[in-house]
Amino acid sequence: MTILGEHRDVAAAASVHDGGPGPDVQTRPTGRTGGAWHPRCGVGDRRFARLGALELESGAVLEDATLAYESWGSLDEDHGNAVLVLHALTGDSHVRGPAGRSHPSEGWWEEMVGPGRPIDTDHFCVIAPNVLGGCQGSTGPSSPAPDGRAYGSRFPHLTTRDQVAAERRLREQLRIGRWALVIGGSMGGMRALEWGVSHPDEVERLAVIASSARATADQIAWNNAQIASIRLDPEFHGGDYYDVGDGPRTGLGIARRIAHTTYRTAEELEDRFGNRPQGQEDPHDGRGRHQVTSYLDHHAGKLARRFDANSYLTLAETMSTHDVGRGRGGVAAALQRVTARTLVVAIDSDRLFPPALVQETALHIPGANWHVASSPVGHDAFLLTHPGLEEWISDLLGV
Repeated sequence: MTILGEHRDVAAAASVHDGGPGPDVQTRPTGRTGGAWHPRCGVGDRRFARLGALELESGAVLEDATLAYESWGSLDEDHGNAVLVLHALTGDSHVRGPAGRSHPSEGWWEEMVGPGRPIDTDHFCVIAPNVLGGCQGSTGPSSPAPDGRAYGSRFPHLTTRDQVAAERRLREQLRIGRWALVIGGSMGGMRALEWGVSHPDEVERLAVIASSARATADQIAWNNAQIASIRLDPEFHGGDYYDVGDGPRTGLGIARRIAHTTYRTAEELEDRFGNRPQGQEDPHDGRGRHQVTSYLDHHAGKLARRFDANSYLTLAETMSTHDVGRGRGGVAAALQRVTARTLVVAIDSDRLFPPALVQETALHIPGANWHVASSPVGHDAFLLTHPGLEEWISDLLGV
């Protein structure tokens, strides 16, 4: 990982650590943490910013909150080339790089971020935090509370605005006055929009991909089914499953199966799998699986090994309460606050964030540039190579 600017720039922010986690991170409990990252796995490319006490919209206070983040590229002299990349629900700060003991998944946006890529790290310094409430180094339910035990069921409800408030503390510590670009897809797009609405003077450009200004009844309903599958797992223990067992892996796997189905299209699943059996298995004997069932089982198991169920609940509930218009006179009035040069992109086959919903954002942000990307994949297309998306982001950045 390239050091963020010169070493003295990072060291000047006392709560940002260059070579590893601070003492508070190193003394985390060594018991089970579900699928959450733990320091014993190795820091990898993470850095940690201690934010201090963070008061939430609910009135609760997270004492000594931490954001884990990664960076690529170097800050220029005036720190005006910083790009904030915001991940989706089960993503993390690892935008680029291989998987390994420290990072459970390979970089999720390597086609978009890097030298010579649309977000070119030869020109821009990319900052990617793990969201507040997550489980890959930032303060979340698996983190130690002031009493040293994992928060678990005691972790407070978060809003999108709380998450942006934490990211704003990170911006201040890194001495970045204004983001050259804030970009995100899906849940990351929700935070990106909140940045543009809450802090318009701090965002020069804004890119919202396959996301919306508010949660819909359909999204809330899908989230509710996923939340219920975790809470009803006997291993959930009311959210206090750390050091008790392996946690609600079955429920988390079911949640992932539900979610993954909404991320893809019926047409794509039919084309790839149809009703064909998996290998030599026979679905007619009551035990054999179809190919699509095996596919969902694979993704369920993969997530259960790298993600924390409580973080999944926290972030799903945050998405369900997302509404940039709350307390601001409605969505249209709130979006009028955005002054950033804005790109809004929908996926034509996205059934979770359909184009008409995404377009609501473009219609109300002054001067927003609106595009619909064509893909048979559905919502997950924002994570994949797409020539249109690459071109539109390059045009937005003007490099």
